[in-house]
Amino acid sequence: MRSSGAPVVGAMVTFQTPEPLHSVTTFSDEHGRFATPAPTGAVSVRVRRIGFRDHWRELPADGSAPRALDLALERETDPAALAAQLPANRWNQLVLQRLPDDAAREEMKRQCTFCHQQGSAATRRPRDTLEWQAVIARMGRRGALLSPGLRATLPAALAAAYAPETAVAALTAARDTKDFAPPPDPAARRALIEEWELGGRFSTQHDVMVHPDGRIYAADMNQDVLHRLDVSVPGGSRAAWKIPHGDLPLGGAFDDDTGADLRALMPSDAHVGPHSLQTAPDGSIWLTLALANQLARFDPKTEEWQISALPGAWYPHTLRFDREGRIWYTLAASNQVGRFDPATGRNTLVRLPSDTWAQAAVLRALPLLMWLGRHVDLRGAAAESTGMNMPVPYGIDLAPDGGVWFSQLNARRIGRIDPTTLAVETIDTPFPGPRRLRFDAKGGLWIPSFSGGLVARFSPDTRRFETWALPIEPAGSDVPYALNVDRRTNAVWICGANSDTLLRFEPDVERFTVYPLPTRVTYTREIDFDAEGRVWTSSSNAPTWQIEDGVPRVLRLDPDRVDPEGARVILPRAAR
Repeated sequence: MRSSGAPVVGAMVTFQTPEPLHSVTTFSDEHGRFATPAPTGAVSVRVRRIGFRDHWRELPADGSAPRALDLALERETDPAALAAQLPANRWNQLVLQRLPDDAAREEMKRQCTFCHQQGSAATRRPRDTLEWQAVIARMGRRGALLSPGLRATLPAALAAAYAPETAVAALTAARDTKDFAPPPDPAARRALIEEWELGGRFSTQHDVMVHPDGRIYAADMNQDVLHRLDVSVPGGSRAAWKIPHGDLPLGGAFDDDTGADLRALMPSDAHVGPHSLQTAPDGSIWLTLALANQLARFDPKTEEWQISALPGAWYPHTLRFDREGRIWYTLAASNQVGRFDPATGRNTLVRLPSDTWAQAAVLRALPLLMWLGRHVDLRGAAAESTGMNMPVPYGIDLAPDGGVWFSQLNARRIGRIDPTTLAVETIDTPFPGPRRLRFDAKGGLWIPSFSGGLVARFSPDTRRFETWALPIEPAGSDVPYALNVDRRTNAVWICGANSDTLLRFEPDVERFTVYPLPTRVTYTREIDFDAEGRVWTSSSNAPTWQIEDGVPRVLRLDPDRVDPEGARVILPRAAR
């Protein structure tokens, strides 16, 4: 409560044990109360709410913590500190407002939040126009190619928007209004959020999945490691296996310059670059090895690896199993979808349509360009290119009728592959940036519009799209990277990748619930569910050092918290 006795509603109260970190976060209710398991051992308590200073308390390890904690929250009166509490999307909106039109704003979101938040503390560091030009050139070498028009206007927009003397005043102008940072709604305040650090400061937990045995697996793309987290053990039991890479260099099958760019972000051991992972019908785990142009199988029982090469395929991305146990996967660099049969080892590639003859020519010449890149430094040419965007096959999922559906991120397109004839049908989307898509139990295809800030449902039967804008303020400022559908409840869970949130959408009543996440720079990429209906994802910002505390975390959100046995209700007091 405040010094006046008024409660602080919607504060995130985090109980944290160290080495390796495990935290439990609950929300304060309309009376300022919250529930938490009785702490065991040394525990740090942090209370966080936009508009107040973070409050920390150390609880003794001997079990003598008081039944009620007197937590006094102080109002944040420093405008700069208050602005720093705001999520990245609020800062990035300052840049978007300075761009000339909607097309430029869409391109900026799609290209400049591709792998990391834009507007976080690291990315909004004040730079002059020349420094921003150098950053944009460096990101061009990493695949974020801008059109000439945006490349010309964006450096000045970034420099002006993130200048503290103007940014802070703009972001805090409404700080005394109720709409500046409203509390999460009552449904969100029922949630319990747990986080476990996984890997180290140089890890990138790109995708996570829940195995049928209940354990969590994560693909560490920067260190070529498969991690396992077993939360049935108090604090979480961790195991890790290095993925074989043979004689591939750093950067894998692409070129040594890729390895140099990886080192520029942070120390890297990425020779194969594990990206996406799924459980096979036999319980084994299959991964796409993006940098190696390979698939990998890991047997959790024997802990043995099997590596399968994919000739002619470039940058295997997301994978799904069909009813016959075959793997369908997107190829982000070569504009293809692949089908791999683990029983026979046979791999089939399906080329997807391009927008122009120039795109098609570049894609067919990709092997030659990769070979040339090993002998000639083409990175500068890429950064100064005309900004031609490739279609980039991204998400993939299997329909109830067995059809294989995919998205093409830059092409504003989804499509279907007939699993028998391999015929390809494409459908233009009425929104930009379709990314990782999923089917619901009724056969509806759900699609996040990454650069449009919305979620869509597509009916394969009627060919009709329905769209809903995400309720993240400012409108259109977030970038939903992925979504997944809980088929037991039909709820659609969506990544709020630039706003440190997860969102639940209930289609039957067309209702969103926004769940704030306790760690700043929680850039989420994939969502999965456990047998209890709890939601799993990871903080997957690249580079990892931009995440608060600098270590990636795996996250579990229980939307309808059931207080564990022995839980206590602690009544906090807050002060101005």
